[in-house]
Order: sequence, then structure tokens, then C-alpha cells
Amino acid sequence: MGGGTEQDWRKMADTTKMSPEEVKNLGVESSKRPPGHNPGGVLHQHRSMPFSLTTMTVVGFLMAAGIGYGVLYAYKKPEASALDVAKVTAGVADASNTHPRPKPRTQPEDTSPRN
Repeated sequence: MGGGTEQDWRKMADTTKMSPEEVKNLGVESSKRPPGHNPGGVLHQHRSMPFSLTTMTVVGFLMAAGIGYGVLYAYKKPEASALDVAKVTAGVADASNTHPRPKPRTQPEDTSPRN
């Protein structure tokens, strides 16, 4: 099967999911390693990140700001403009941006007959 001897299997046996009794019965005590010395396991990987920490921080901040802007824009009052929402999101809005503006008056239609 693998081309190795019985002793090779005993040295390389994976004992992580075996009880101490099973390890003793199989005679694979020599393959036990202290915790944290598992080079092929999933945990304790020391792989480099795909992007730099600065890039990931900036992208995360921009995503959070975009989501915040979208939420504020979705719940804005009808009379507020997109610029007003952007000012509130950035924290530079003043009272004129946050209070309702009076609606512009419309001219009454001329109902006099034309000749």
C-alpha cells in the first residue's frame, strides 16, 4: 500500500482523536507530540495575509462609511438632498442641512379667460 514498514506508520500515526487507552492499545505512544507542534494541522497557521494591513483597514473603513451613507440615505426625509446626507455622514452638517426647508411657493394658475 504505502511502501513503508509497520514502524513508520507507528511514528506518523495521528493520535489527536484517540483516547489514551486507544493510543496504548495500538502502541503508537512514540507518535504523540506536545500541543502546538502540529505542522500539518489547520490551526496555528502562519501564512501571510493576501493584502497589507493598511490596505485592509482603509477598505474596511470605506465599506463601513458606504454602508452608513446608504442607511442614512434610505431613511432620509423627502426634502433632504443627497448632499445633505453626505454632510451628515461626514459630520460637517449644520442646522440648515438637518432641518426641513420650507417648500417653494408656487404661483396660482391664471384662471381668467384668454381672448
